[in-house]
Amino acid sequence: MNKLDQNPVIVDTSQSPYARLKPISLSKISLDEGFWLDRYRINLKKTIPGQYRLLEQTGRLDNFRRVVGEVQKPFQGCVYNDSDVYKWLEAASWSLQYDQSEYLPALIDQTIELIVQAQDKDGYLNTYFSLDKIRERWTNITDKHELYCAGHLIQAAVAHHRVTGSYRLLNIAMHLADHIYMTFGPSQVEATPGHPEIELALIELYRTTYEPKYLKQAELFINRRGRGLVGGKEYYLDHVPFRDMNILAGHAVRALYLCSGAADLALETGETCLLDALDRLWNNLVNQQIYLTGGIGSRYEGETFGLPYELPNARAYAETCASIASLMLNWRMLQCQGKARYSDLMEWTLYNAVLPGISLDGNEYFYENPLKDDGNHRRQSWFECACCPPNISRTIAMFPGYLYSSSDEGIWLHIYTSSHADFEISTGQVVSIKQQTIYPWDGQISIEILDIASKSSDPQFINSAEFNLFLRIPAWVGNQDASLLINGKTIRQSIVPGSYLKIHRHWKPGDKIELNLAMKVQFIESHPSVLENIGRLAITRGPVCYCLEGIDNHDVQFTQIKINPIGGSEAEYIHELLSGIVRLSLAGKVMPLDRSWEGQLYKPYTHTRKYYRGRTIKLVAIPYYAWANRQPGEMEIWHQTL
Repeated sequence: MNKLDQNPVIVDTSQSPYARLKPISLSKISLDEGFWLDRYRINLKKTIPGQYRLLEQTGRLDNFRRVVGEVQKPFQGCVYNDSDVYKWLEAASWSLQYDQSEYLPALIDQTIELIVQAQDKDGYLNTYFSLDKIRERWTNITDKHELYCAGHLIQAAVAHHRVTGSYRLLNIAMHLADHIYMTFGPSQVEATPGHPEIELALIELYRTTYEPKYLKQAELFINRRGRGLVGGKEYYLDHVPFRDMNILAGHAVRALYLCSGAADLALETGETCLLDALDRLWNNLVNQQIYLTGGIGSRYEGETFGLPYELPNARAYAETCASIASLMLNWRMLQCQGKARYSDLMEWTLYNAVLPGISLDGNEYFYENPLKDDGNHRRQSWFECACCPPNISRTIAMFPGYLYSSSDEGIWLHIYTSSHADFEISTGQVVSIKQQTIYPWDGQISIEILDIASKSSDPQFINSAEFNLFLRIPAWVGNQDASLLINGKTIRQSIVPGSYLKIHRHWKPGDKIELNLAMKVQFIESHPSVLENIGRLAITRGPVCYCLEGIDNHDVQFTQIKINPIGGSEAEYIHELLSGIVRLSLAGKVMPLDRSWEGQLYKPYTHTRKYYRGRTIKLVAIPYYAWANRQPGEMEIWHQTL
């Protein structure tokens, strides 16, 4: 593959026979000044270099040097530490598409050289088992994560190949995948991994190489679940065959990685049983198991799903990796079905469940993401189990690839942010689009057709193209709160929240679409079965979930606060605060303490209840993703109401 043949797409459904939507190459997309370009720059300039230094400091890279013979040290860290290197390498590889320095390519090349030298002649590669643990290879894939690490290596190799055109790392990944097929393929060891990840990686390798055995191996791993091969435990997703699952259970990240792999398989095979299971699981997830923020996984014990509606706030686990896994699943489901419910959840998850996992300066991380805290939960620069930091980094590095799709039907806009993109439509013409907005702080989005190019000399293909433009109308928009203008004229077309608005016309360069989505402060209540939230409300505005933080409301205790949902609110953009946010001011009251409770924890119930007028105050709310970036203090999302 030469430079002209490169196609750096994050999930390549371009040849998937059962995909409705096709990806847009990162080479055809550029971010413009705004919210996401700021975060992309921080990821590129601070997060990725900082994580490389931590890979060095914590011995993760030395584990490879140990195998190569460059250092004489015992293996350092957790058995799955190789995966952190691979996720960092994937993040760095996607970022090469936009990096203009020599620094990052040099780090990538150094890391790849270590990996190349560490691989065994038979294709096996895992630094924990190399040298002194050779006899233990593949003997405990339930817990030792060999296939999980292999999956992340394959994904890094695919990313590097698609961006650079180089086969150096891809050949290593293929050699390892061939070894896995020879070990676990048909008529070989009948097993499946304790931690899914290899499945979706093998399918992406299949999409890159067109080697059918990689698709076959992924299908085997999925089909072998529910047969007791990993102990038959719910935690490992082995309690029931995937196609028979009715509700997501067990380890949250593993469950959603498995669903992502199953979605990839369905995109290639069109199997209706897989699609039915995915729809069933997705519906149960969003109706019974997901936090308002998009966070997933309610129990610390085992990092697992709880029972339906078991969504504690202060004890919310909501691992950052689980939010990223949700994003991965919803992107695949979107490519399969083209339904706005998936892109809605993607966007919501990005702002409210992924971004909280990283500090505004790009140097510290959350593993768990509670919805209420007393000020003791703070981000850390790294973890012994450091799965989340490089996972966030690779997600931000892939972000431009989530903005758009194309299909035979037309051009699809999923996530609004200032950007440029080029699309080849079904006529063979190339359409260039510019998107301008300060979203998520304002719902005014300008979309301009910059150019329409064609190789044909036919007059009908010169400076004109007929196609559909699909604009996502977010579900959070009220029924009367969206409007559309084309070239300054109001379009009287039905606009339905939670759907794609289809606009069909002959387009010309200079045509401008103005989409206006009214961003109102909304007070949200939860299902009455979520017991902790009875009598409580949360606050959202547009695609952003808000919280109260102690530093902004320092003269009151949160247990005494009651918000007034009909007391009015004010939204103000403050450039200097938390890297630029819209801050909300809300009406509320501070309720005095009931002195009758002093000295006792319980007392007999009486029918007479005192009413406290309380002190009227203005409460300040900030985006949840920005909490814990200042001095420690209380935080909560769900608030008592008057």
